[in-house]
Formats: sequence, structure tokens, C-alpha cells
Amino acid sequence: MPNTVKTVAASASDARATAPGRRVSFSLVADADPGTLPRVLELVAKRGLVPLALHSRRTGDALAIVLEVADLAQGETDHIGRCLGQIPMVAAVTVTELAATAPLAEPAERELVAAE
Repeated sequence: MPNTVKTVAASASDARATAPGRRVSFSLVADADPGTLPRVLELVAKRGLVPLALHSRRTGDALAIVLEVADLAQGETDHIGRCLGQIPMVAAVTVTELAATAPLAEPAERELVAAE
């Protein structure tokens, strides 16, 4: 009887460095374009992560987005922040480390006001 070895590829979440309990908020002001949200979410999804919270609000031609993610190491947080800033529709990105007990994403209206 031949020996068979079952191999399982490591998932993205198994291969990446994590910082358990660390929460980060990415606040963006972007064009209200149908491609904006998928591009923003892609940067988190391709790392095998699901956001803790996502809030977006359209006001005129602008879209305010708040995306909260858990367990990101500092280097990965910095990289995602830089990548978000390179998306053509994104005008501004703010990265904030949250306290573990902070409430999840609040409405993003204040980001739109600050950008005007």
C-alpha cells in the first residue's frame, strides 16, 4: 500500500505576524466611487482578515470610511496605511491605534467635515 501524505497550505492568517488584542482604525476620505470600498476591503481580505467594523457614509461626492481591524502588527498596519493612501480615489488616510475597550466604529461624518 503506497504512502500518501496530505499537505495543507498555510492560510494567510497562519503565515502573518499578529499582535493579539491590538485594534487599529483606518479612517479615510475618498471619492464616492463604486470601486472605492472593494479596493479598501481587499487590503484586509487578502491577509485573511475580516474587519471588526466598517462604516461608510456618502456626502455629495465624498465617501467617509472607518475600518477597524484587530490583531495587526505595527509593520502590517503601516503597510496597509501606505497602500490605502495609494488608492487613486483616496484623498486622506488616518491610522489610529484603539484601546482594547474602545467602542467599534462610529459614524464617519466628522472625517467629512474635517476634510472640507
